[in-house]
Amino acid sequence: MASLSRALRVAAACPRWSPARGLGLRPPTRAASPTAEKSVPYQQTLKDAQDPSAVARGPSRPLPSTANVVVIGGGSLGCQTLYHLAKLGVSGAVLLERERLTSGTTWHTAGLLWQLRPSDVEVELLAHTRRVVSRELEEETGLHTGWIQNGGLFIASNRQRLDEYKRLMSLGKAYGVESHVLSPAETKALYPLMNVDDLYGTLHVPHDGTVDPAGTCTALARAATARGAQVIENCPVTGIRVRTDDFGARRVTAVETEHGSIQTPCVVNCAGVWASAVGRMAGVKVPLVAMHHAYVVTERIEGIQNMPNVRDHDASVYLRLQGDALSVGGYEANPIFWEEVSDKFAFGLFDLDWDVFTQHIEGAINRVPVLEKTGIKSTVCGPESFTPDHKPLMGEAPELRGFFLGCGFNSAAGVLLVTLNSHLSLLSVCLLFK
Repeated sequence: MASLSRALRVAAACPRWSPARGLGLRPPTRAASPTAEKSVPYQQTLKDAQDPSAVARGPSRPLPSTANVVVIGGGSLGCQTLYHLAKLGVSGAVLLERERLTSGTTWHTAGLLWQLRPSDVEVELLAHTRRVVSRELEEETGLHTGWIQNGGLFIASNRQRLDEYKRLMSLGKAYGVESHVLSPAETKALYPLMNVDDLYGTLHVPHDGTVDPAGTCTALARAATARGAQVIENCPVTGIRVRTDDFGARRVTAVETEHGSIQTPCVVNCAGVWASAVGRMAGVKVPLVAMHHAYVVTERIEGIQNMPNVRDHDASVYLRLQGDALSVGGYEANPIFWEEVSDKFAFGLFDLDWDVFTQHIEGAINRVPVLEKTGIKSTVCGPESFTPDHKPLMGEAPELRGFFLGCGFNSAAGVLLVTLNSHLSLLSVCLLFK
């Protein structure tokens, strides 16, 4: 099996070489078309539990003729939005998913939850998120979200970064988030496999962790439907009807699908990578782009069990605990764009481009040297959506009343469960006056 060190050495000598070649793995390509489905580090997804012939039978349940609000997209944000709308007391909420829940981006995401962010609003929202995924959803539904509390560790390889983490620790104290700035020696004691020779310190957040995106969406959907909401799968949206009222304002009137239409005054666009296409149906510009995002899953690493997840902002690398292995990923300065987003893409992946991904390997090996001799078990490369300012798109679109955005979460939708909460509150108020 290929190892991270071999990938780094040979890629440096021959830019078009892949560590997969000659080792039984598919050679990478820069082509942006989806490839055959690959093995991923989840034993089960929602896809596995459902009948593969479901698509041929049409929608999973009959469409209602009317709805107070229609959520488009059955990924992390769509399920979260439906759940919180139902919890806010909004009746007649419907979620439409063109394929099956989580089939776009959510099913392959890492599910990392870091509680500390520079914004106090985000810290509060993430604290609520943690309560929902670690306790409340399981209490409501009896379903486990896959929550694992193994902690998080932020790496400071320069003094400025350490100062930033000290400020984050102070902010966390104000909001009840436990965190500790550790010296290199303390970091080594906590994470023996880590190289700390080049560190100024780290920020340890003991109550960070990960969720299983598929398990979380299952629990969210069940909790929402228990409150009267409806989830309809295998029901692609084909259009959004609008009208101009007596004051010249454009308003949503209905959502059209391949299997009929639903009269509604409110739509929430949670379509992720496909949000721009949904926006075009309503004449709304949604400024986001689709990119490839990749990570690799290593073979078993002795001594890695129960270690915290690691985020090295300067190296742009993250190391997610995956049982007795690590998922290694990062964010590139030269990402691959998915120029032509396919509306048929579901539970699929792209080939991993090692020319792009190898920039993460050096940082990962430097941080955890044992990775140099560790094999690669599988690769995961799927679509993610990003915005120009790296901020999510939320709230009512200014050019169309009743058309709300819940997209562009820049690979963070799996954990920011309630970033939309204030906008959903606004939406529920709007419904009272429509």
